[in-house]
Amino acid sequence: MTALLESMLSMKKRSDMPRKILVTSALPYANGDIHLGHLVGYIQADIWVRFQRMRGNTVHYVCADDTHGTPIMLRAEKEGLTPEALIARAHGEHLRDFTDFGVVFDNYHTTHSEETRHYAEDIYARLKAAGLIEARAIEQFYDPVKEMFLPDRFIRGECPRCGAADQYGDNCEACGAAYAPTELKNPRSAVSGATPVPRESEHYFFRLSDERTAAFLRGWTRGESRPGVRRLPFEAANKMREWLGEEGENKLSDWDISRDAPYFGFGIPDAPGKYFYVWLDAPVGYLASFRHLADRRGGIAVEDYIDAAKAAAAGTEMVHFIGKDILYFHALFWPAMLEFAGYRTPSQLCVNGFLTVDGVKMSKSRGTFITARSWLDRKLDPEALRYYFAGKSNGSMEDVDLNLDDMIARVNADLVGKFVNIASRCAGFIGKRFDGRLGGLDASATEAFAAAWTAGDIAAAFEARDYSRALREIMRLADLANQYINEHKPWELARQADREAELHTVCSTALTLFRDLARYLKPVLPALAAQVESFLAIAPLDWRGEWQPLPAGHRIEAYRHLAARIERAQIDALLEANRASLAPAANAAEVAAPTISIDDFAKVDLRVARIIDASHVEGAEKLLRLALDIGEAKPRQVFAGIKSAYAPEALVGRLTVMVANLAPRKMKFGLSEGMALAASSPDGKNGGIYLLSPDSGATPGMRVK
Repeated sequence: MTALLESMLSMKKRSDMPRKILVTSALPYANGDIHLGHLVGYIQADIWVRFQRMRGNTVHYVCADDTHGTPIMLRAEKEGLTPEALIARAHGEHLRDFTDFGVVFDNYHTTHSEETRHYAEDIYARLKAAGLIEARAIEQFYDPVKEMFLPDRFIRGECPRCGAADQYGDNCEACGAAYAPTELKNPRSAVSGATPVPRESEHYFFRLSDERTAAFLRGWTRGESRPGVRRLPFEAANKMREWLGEEGENKLSDWDISRDAPYFGFGIPDAPGKYFYVWLDAPVGYLASFRHLADRRGGIAVEDYIDAAKAAAAGTEMVHFIGKDILYFHALFWPAMLEFAGYRTPSQLCVNGFLTVDGVKMSKSRGTFITARSWLDRKLDPEALRYYFAGKSNGSMEDVDLNLDDMIARVNADLVGKFVNIASRCAGFIGKRFDGRLGGLDASATEAFAAAWTAGDIAAAFEARDYSRALREIMRLADLANQYINEHKPWELARQADREAELHTVCSTALTLFRDLARYLKPVLPALAAQVESFLAIAPLDWRGEWQPLPAGHRIEAYRHLAARIERAQIDALLEANRASLAPAANAAEVAAPTISIDDFAKVDLRVARIIDASHVEGAEKLLRLALDIGEAKPRQVFAGIKSAYAPEALVGRLTVMVANLAPRKMKFGLSEGMALAASSPDGKNGGIYLLSPDSGATPGMRVK
């Protein structure tokens, strides 16, 4: 009985202590832009992280680019880049887009890192020692032209079920059937166009079907991370039951964790020519990014978060935010790998659905496959999207629909018409009539707000990631605040000299209510909340302590406009920009130049050039300074008008084509000793700018004929 009491007291003491949480978001693949569909999950995670920190909990929020695999290797080859240069460019672009949408990681790393290599090799070695790695021969499609085994997605052909043409090697988009690549009719390589041939190769498998892993996963997927908090969402747990099978049944298949050379990734230590499949080292990137953060910052006990025994003793948590498309990997392979390698398993998986736009799947032809950068380029407020996504997020795996007209109406009504309206209607009177100092409060008006703070319903909704419920309650309070202002009409009180004290009280009360609303909205709208904190001249708002009013005599700053309405014309321009980005050729129709003779063409000396350095040109809006190696003793200096399309650091190491015998041109920035070739639309804007790149194998100095 004494031991039970001590255990209960220990649990109570721990529940009162600040939580220590490692939060991760799914790793975006370094082979494309961040779009609004990506942002759903990252915004949901960022809101939760900010809320936890406002509660006083310690949170480490990490992410990384997922950088390995055949698609990266082939795209880099196509662009004339090394894979390392390609992923470095993507890393900068991804981090820029996340930051601009208020998604702030403590560390944004890359899976192409020594930390990832270390943890991948360690987990593999431990699983092998546990008898859970097995080598066996399998038959795969091989491209005889590119001399490489083909991933399923790089094989196209006719569906063996419905006969639909141009389908992937693993599933049919027409009928939904799943199959093996060798079942495709008339298969072809998407890389070279050649007919692939079956070839046998030895691969390494993680024995997911082992009875030990099946038994573990059956219990793990149904468990709780904290009392009353499921480790997996209800819908996800049901899906796991379907994939695992019922008691006494095992539906799991072993998982191929290796790939053959050529491949961009990390080699398997004891298997020459074999590489870790990207889905083995991608989730390992969570641990790697956290280790990189700890090494960079110091003072973080990494093992307390990732070692199974130490994490249990330290009471730490590891929470993953992922999309439902990668649930299979994160709820089966990943926890099983961690468990049998002696690492801690995730405390909780927070799973978001897909994004639809106006009720249908995102579409490039309709302009609704919207990139994060295009939203910002149209000067749309990123926090408007954060607010709308939060209002559609209920903590489940349901898809989020971006209804564009509804978004305009909701953002304008809630943020401008309800929230910001409170300050704009009252702040001016405090500044002009009372020297910016607040007066006493109307206690009857603050009762509902104080009660809401004490009840903690909004906090509970944020904790459960039911942001929709939280925002409904916040807007209910905003309605009460506006109702109070409407009933007391400060604009009329200001015209009556004998009601000056009442005017002071009404406006001071309204601004205290405005402060409360800003505190509740801060996880969703951090930039707007920061403006409110500055305007009210208060310390950063948090979610701790007792409810307190703004004190009488407190001085605020002059009010400045806090938010702008969204206009439909802005959204139409956004859709058009994304629609136009599909077909630059259609926007770039240009009359062909007059014909020339072969002798005229022979006068132009075109050479393959490697960009060995690139930099901005001070005072030039469009130019980059390039140092081009064409096999001469000294590199050529060339000024190229490509600044709008390329970051200098993304160009270094890349192959391009230059006119080598163009007469040097003296410019105010220096001497330009040639011309780099690029394609563009007539205006150089609508169609973009595209630097020409030769195929891999070309070397600096080769003549283009």
